[in-house]
Amino acid sequence: MHVRIDSPPHVLEDEVGLRLVNPDEGWQKRPDMHPQGTRGYRAGIVARARFIEDLVLQQTQQGVNQYVILGAGLDTFAQRRVDIASKLQIFEIDKPNTQAWKRQRLTELGFGIPNYLQLVPVDFEAGDSWLEKLEENGFSSDQPTVVASTGVSMYLSKEATMDSLCQIATLAPGSTLAMTFLLPLDLVDKEERIQHEMVYERARAAGTPFISFFSPPEIVALALNAGFAKAEHISRADMIERYFTDRTDGLLPASGEEFLIATT
Repeated sequence: MHVRIDSPPHVLEDEVGLRLVNPDEGWQKRPDMHPQGTRGYRAGIVARARFIEDLVLQQTQQGVNQYVILGAGLDTFAQRRVDIASKLQIFEIDKPNTQAWKRQRLTELGFGIPNYLQLVPVDFEAGDSWLEKLEENGFSSDQPTVVASTGVSMYLSKEATMDSLCQIATLAPGSTLAMTFLLPLDLVDKEERIQHEMVYERARAAGTPFISFFSPPEIVALALNAGFAKAEHISRADMIERYFTDRTDGLLPASGEEFLIATT
C-alpha cells in the first residue's frame, strides 16, 4: 500500500510481498486496508523494515555475514536486496507450515531458494530449539550475527521474551539484536489510544492477542540482565527523524511500537 498510494520518496520499495500473498481482487477495498485508517500503521511497518535493512547493510560493511530473521513470515529482503543478501547467509525462522507455504510460493514465482537463503522450520509448540535448528542448517555459532525480530514480542509472554534474549545473548561477540516491542497503553499518544484498543480487540478476536508490553527502561534492563554487553532504545521520534523529516504528505508512523538494539 505504501508504494501504491503514498507519495515518493518511499521509505521502502516492496512489491514482492504482494505477489507472494496474491490476494483476491479488490483487496484494497477491505475495511482493514482503508488508506487513511492504516496510514500510521503502514508507515511504522515500512520504517521498521527499512531500519533493519539499514542495520544489516551497516553490519555487512563491518564484516558480519550472518543474518537471522525470527518470525520471518513474508519477509522479502532476500528477494529484493540481492546486492546485499548474496553476501550473507540468511536464516529465516518460522513455523513449519508457514515455511512450506513460502517455499512453494517462491518457487511458483520463479525466485526459488538461492544458496544464501535457508528457510528453517521450527516447531516451538513441540519444544524445538531454534538455535539447534540453525546449527543444523549451517549456522556458525562462533561468527557474529545480526538477529531481527519485528512484530513478534507482543505475542509472547515476558518470560518467553526473556528466554529468547538469554539465548541470543550467547551468540558470538559482535552480534546485534534488533527487536520491536509495544509500549503500554499509557505511554501511547493519547489521541491514538482508542485506535490501539480497537486493534488489540481485533487481535484477541482473531485468536492472536497481544499479551506483552514494555516500557523502554524495562526492555533495556531485560536485555542487560540477559547478558548483552550493551542495549539501547530506538524511539518513534528517532524513526521519524531518520525516515520522515523531508516528507511533504505528513506521513508518520503511529506511536506504540519501538526498537530495542542490543549487542553482545
